[in-house]
Amino acid sequence: MTASPSAARGQPLPHRAADPAQPDHAAASILADDLLVGVDEDPPPPARRPRHPLLVAGAIVLVALNLRPALSSVGPVLQEMVGELAISATLASVLTTLPVLCLGLFGLSAPGLARRFGSERVILAILLVLAAGIGLRAVPSFPAQMVAAVLAGAGIGIIGALLPGLVKRDFPDRAALMTGVYTMALCAGAAVAAGAAVPLEVAFGDRWNLSLAVWLLPAVVAAAVWFPLLPPRLPAGTPPAPRVRGLWGDGLAWQVTLFMGLQSSLAYILFAWLPVILRDRGVAPVDAGFVMSVQILVQVGAALVAPLLAARFRNQSLIAAATQAISLAGFLGCVYGPLDQLWGWAVLLGIGQGASFAVALTLIVMRAGDPHVAAQLSGMAQSVGYTLAAMGPLAAGLLHDRTGAWHASTGLFVCAGLSAALFGLAAGRARLVLEGGQGEGRRG
Repeated sequence: MTASPSAARGQPLPHRAADPAQPDHAAASILADDLLVGVDEDPPPPARRPRHPLLVAGAIVLVALNLRPALSSVGPVLQEMVGELAISATLASVLTTLPVLCLGLFGLSAPGLARRFGSERVILAILLVLAAGIGLRAVPSFPAQMVAAVLAGAGIGIIGALLPGLVKRDFPDRAALMTGVYTMALCAGAAVAAGAAVPLEVAFGDRWNLSLAVWLLPAVVAAAVWFPLLPPRLPAGTPPAPRVRGLWGDGLAWQVTLFMGLQSSLAYILFAWLPVILRDRGVAPVDAGFVMSVQILVQVGAALVAPLLAARFRNQSLIAAATQAISLAGFLGCVYGPLDQLWGWAVLLGIGQGASFAVALTLIVMRAGDPHVAAQLSGMAQSVGYTLAAMGPLAAGLLHDRTGAWHASTGLFVCAGLSAALFGLAAGRARLVLEGGQGEGRRG
């Protein structure tokens, strides 16, 4: 996430004090708020051992590098997987959807785990779970791939929910910079895995399962580097940070969440199906993987520039909508444009996708009035958003199964992109969540 314009100028974000006279919300809304992932849920442990900032930064980057290979490495070899496992495109969609669904569902468990064990210990344990899930990819059977998908998605969801909080806690004066570096590492890991999937398959004797399982090695390395960072255990009875009430009843919070979810659904449709679509168009498997890798690499630069551009304006509606227009243009060019222009369309698609993800994270910060609200809004947007995003690859596969072509799936992509643009227009307006509504902003 990136700093808001006020934060960039060194001024505090506007904050409206809670009104104790405001009535309670419905029990369902309160229970939902209690599940939100907050970067402030994990109190700083006492007597922390001195740690060199570069070591901490390097460990965070190494962990971030492991948060996408389990997802982006599947698409380039999906056809080989489908052929050997003898499964339909619908079941293949289930395999590509499960990890994304688990990103949202298991991310909800992150605050409770962090409160009980501490964020660092949870990340170490879940890195090993992630490595186990990736390693299970070596077993060429559908049940094994299902379990691997669940373990990988759960691990990525929990770690992804906790890392931003560590960045804010350990780098309070450089949070925006570290967020940019973290995002770059995440995109780089995705790009390398997508581009290397087919060459690794060839190197392993046309064994797609080994090309997927090899990514357990960097996860194990990340766990080994992370281990020395473990702090002393938290004392019993450490009180959690105050919770924000009423977020699930706030319209702006839902606009931010749906923008995050819909733009994420585009990304995961691309992860799962873009290489397959290109191969169906006659693109060589290696080239299809490289196209995927190029568009992800381009996202790195776009993800750095877009927040800086968005922070120059109080209203981010136009830039939010523009990112979707660029993504749609790039995708339609990849699907229907001349193949000799494919690399140009891939670059355009990467610009749109990288900027879209970065703007979604930026809106979370800029629409929140204080760090507590920003933390809870982040949890809502990521848990609900990724659960929604999981439906994209599944629906695209179902449509391809029903029609035998990619036109209907392309239409789904366009509809999701246009919907994201509409929610981006709404979420981009210069307002704050929990502002002006009855009962909003209540803490407890």
